[in-house]
Amino acid sequence: QMRLVQSGGGLVEFGGSLKLSCEAEVYTSDPYAIGWVRQAPGEDREGVLCISDRHHITTYADSMKARLTISRDDAKNTAYLQMGNLPPEDTALYSCVADRFCYAPTGAMGYKHWSQGTQVPVSS
Repeated sequence: QMRLVQSGGGLVEFGGSLKLSCEAEVYTSDPYAIGWVRQAPGEDREGVLCISDRHHITTYADSMKARLTISRDDAKNTAYLQMGNLPPEDTALYSCVADRFCYAPTGAMGYKHWSQGTQVPVSS
C-alpha cells in the first residue's frame, strides 16, 4: 500500500545539523501518519517523532524536543526531520515509518511501513 523512500543522513560532527527527508509513495488516498524511529548500536529501537495526517505531533522523548523537529508537506507526500545541535548519543540508524495513526509514547513501535533506514553517525 505504501513505499517509503528516505534520503539525507551521513556523518556529522558534534553540534552539527542534518535534515532527513522521507517521501511516501502512496497507492491509495487513505490518510496516514509518518515519523521516525531509531536504533543505536547495541540498543533497542525507540521512537523519535511522529506526525499525524492532521499534523498532530507525538514526541517519544522530551530530551529530543530541543534539537529535533518533524514536519510534513502534504502536497509532496514528504516528511522532514530537522536535526540540530547533535550530540554523540544521537548516533543511530534512523528509519522512516508510517501507519494510519502515530503509536503512543509507551509500547512497541509496531508501524506497518518502514523505509530502508539511514545511518547518522555523530563524531566528536
